[in-house]
Amino acid sequence: MFDNILAAIPFGIFLAFTIGPVFFVLLETSATKGFKSALIFDFGVILADVIFILLAFYSTNNLINKLKDDPNFLIFGGVLLVFYGFVSFIKTSKSFRSIVKEYYKVEIQKNVYGKLFIKGFFLNFINVGVLIGWLIFIAAGNAITETKEGLYVFVATILIVYFLTDLIKIAVAKRLRNRLTPRLIFKTKKVIALVILGFGLLLLVQGFFPKGKERLQEEIEHRL
Repeated sequence: MFDNILAAIPFGIFLAFTIGPVFFVLLETSATKGFKSALIFDFGVILADVIFILLAFYSTNNLINKLKDDPNFLIFGGVLLVFYGFVSFIKTSKSFRSIVKEYYKVEIQKNVYGKLFIKGFFLNFINVGVLIGWLIFIAAGNAITETKEGLYVFVATILIVYFLTDLIKIAVAKRLRNRLTPRLIFKTKKVIALVILGFGLLLLVQGFFPKGKERLQEEIEHRL
């Protein structure tokens, strides 16, 4: 059992530092809104991960193959991310005054926490790559562990280490708040919106041209 825990720790750390929309938004939320806001956002992210884990445990091989081979899932996720990134960019561009007000506000309204939770869940849930990642982690767990209970411990450890690492990231990012000005926050939010839009475009490219990456790799190998 202890071996399963040790084997899972690197996976949890790797997952926490996987570069994606959630990674950037989590740091931005902590730096601009504080530790509690980022924690609520992360709870939404974790809920999406739990749902993905359940899907991965109870999915069939047909589902796994469909997710890997059907580009429509990538296109769907890409469209949502592009839409979200575009709307966020436009909204941020028109909201400098509200950012200034929020910067000097001591308390955050409770309904904002609910929005942050939904935002974390949404950004993680629409990324089909996260589900595929959990499928890979569980497949690795099956190879590493010897019992079903051991696999449960393995996956639970990944999730716990992932969350604890996120807490460290949140705490570190929070220290930047004192150095942020309203204008810098404004620029950061716009950059984050463009990053999300960029990830969406990347998913769209992978969805519309699923063989492009393989052809590029084959061309490079052929030239070498």
